[in-house]
Formats: sequence, C-alpha cells, structure tokens
Amino acid sequence: MTMIKGLHHNAYRCRDTEETRQFYEEFLGLPLIEALQIDETKTGRSAKVLHTFYQMDDGSCLAFFDAPEEPFEFKAQQDYDLHIALTVPEDKLQPMLEKGQALGIESRGISEHGFVRSIYFRDPNGYVIELCAPPETLSDEFFNPTDAHEKVKNWQSGKST
Repeated sequence: MTMIKGLHHNAYRCRDTEETRQFYEEFLGLPLIEALQIDETKTGRSAKVLHTFYQMDDGSCLAFFDAPEEPFEFKAQQDYDLHIALTVPEDKLQPMLEKGQALGIESRGISEHGFVRSIYFRDPNGYVIELCAPPETLSDEFFNPTDAHEKVKNWQSGKST
C-alpha cells in the first residue's frame, strides 16, 4: 500500500492566464478556485508569477503558472509526449468532441484503447488534454502489476540490444 492518497494538483506553465482560463473553465467546465500572485519564491528569488487552480470533482486541481518575464519554451508536442488524461462519463465524449470542433479547438477521437475510450484536444499552451471514459468493468488483462513489471523488464532488455 502506498502512502500517496491522490493528486492534489499538477503545475504547468501557461502562455497566458486568460486564454488558459477560457479553455479550462469555460470549455472543460473546471471552476477557477484560486489565483495566487507570487512576488517572491520560497527560495527568496524575486518573481512575477500568477499561479491558478482549476478544480475537478474529486477536489484535485489542474494548476498553471503564468510567468511572462521568465522564458519558457512552448514547443510542439507529440500526443504521447505530454498530455493530461481526465476521466469523464461515456455519454460526454461525443458532445465534448463536437463542442471542441465547433469552437475550432484542435480535436480528435473517439479512439478505442480497450481500457478507455478517448477524445483529445490541444489547449492554448500546446498541451494535449485527453478526456477518457473507462468501461464500467475492466477485464483482468489491464492494470495487472505483475504483468506490468514483466513488460517493463522486457522493454528495457529490448532497448539495449
């Protein structure tokens, strides 16, 4: 048993707080619950940063830092490089996909992965957001820790040859 109870928040850089707010609050429906202006970091460094938090139903948050005076490279990401996967009910996939397409948001799906069905969007920062709907019951072939360790071992040995 792990001591980790769950996700409190993530923290990503954003290009612009208002564009990010519109995507996460208005499009995805995650309420903005806090905005912290940071003028000095805990290490004593001067900063001009806004840290925003968007809450999910379980109480955890997606959070962003807007630091316009600090360079950050927002580069194009492959869909598997960096993405955030959020659980939604199955009946929300098609309406959300259509909503994203109607708003001109880069959207794709519905993709069948076996353990989830997913749709994908690209947020204003270039991050891929996956909305996924797991089946009500999941077969034993998925999320098997013993099998997962063996797969990692095989992957690692295959990379070195």
